[in-house]
Amino acid sequence: MAKWGQGDPRWIVEERADATNVNNWHWTERDATSWSKRKLKEVLEGLVVEGEAGRCEIGDLKHVEGEASCNSRKGKLIFFYEWNLRLSWRGTVKESGEKHKGSVEIPNLSEENEVDDTEINVSKKKGEGDVLKELMRTEGATKVREALRDYLKALKTEFTLGMILPTKAPVSQELATERKPSGSTVQDSVTPQSLDMVGVKIPTVRIHMREVFNSPVDELYSIFTKKELVQKFSKCPAMIEAEKGGKLQMFEGCVSGEYTELVPSQRIVLKWRCRSWPDEHYATVALNFQDLAAQSELELECKGVPVSHEESTRQCWKKQYFEEIHSLLQQSKDNME
Repeated sequence: MAKWGQGDPRWIVEERADATNVNNWHWTERDATSWSKRKLKEVLEGLVVEGEAGRCEIGDLKHVEGEASCNSRKGKLIFFYEWNLRLSWRGTVKESGEKHKGSVEIPNLSEENEVDDTEINVSKKKGEGDVLKELMRTEGATKVREALRDYLKALKTEFTLGMILPTKAPVSQELATERKPSGSTVQDSVTPQSLDMVGVKIPTVRIHMREVFNSPVDELYSIFTKKELVQKFSKCPAMIEAEKGGKLQMFEGCVSGEYTELVPSQRIVLKWRCRSWPDEHYATVALNFQDLAAQSELELECKGVPVSHEESTRQCWKKQYFEEIHSLLQQSKDNME
């Protein structure tokens, strides 16, 4: 073996804590398909398009077919993705107040084409309201392209974090890494934390959120600890071992972790991570439940979130947890009535 600073760098074994893929020479591949489906849903659904003709809103991602992956070789990232997407839209004509709906189809989003060259087809159900179709064909297509760019940017930053492993850095560079991210603003809900050491140092933040649910506190607690209820709101198979040291896996493996503390109807603490985070890096999630008679307040504190994943983690809890739990509770209430 060559010594540090001598010989062909492909064969140098650096003094690294993780000791894997030295100098990023070997080919590594990460499947981004499940992550991409969730990210596309996040960036596209709920887009609002407004103009003189009226107002439209993108609804559900009705059809998503394709795959995505990221490969690392010789310190470079290579992306492959190919998607066929169909979204619903609904809108209201400004003058008449008429409501219409239709669909948006993206038949071939791939690395072979620029986003500006990607085909976007807008259709509308029978009847009048062509002014809304034209609004979606012009302003709507622009909004959709912006959202697709957001997806691709996240694919190349959020998802790939940790794939290119750092080589040996001077002490001065390591110290610079330990400093707080430049330009960060300290707020109640986002507070820079000390760096976590998991193979390499990464800057992290704390996320703080509150949500009120129309549910007794014991019922809300059960939604986070009973497998059948977790599977109902997540709409995916799950592994839930609600005991100290028990494992957690949700959303087709996109989220995993371990229960570290459980106080029935009061508090849950988890080691928690997203699959796109650096390997073996976990945040600490504390869920505190407060009884408000017929309602319950849930306070979430998530410490150790990688800075580059702050917004995606916040959206994960908001859309994949909170909004889906609200829907489950409403569905249960409707079934009882």
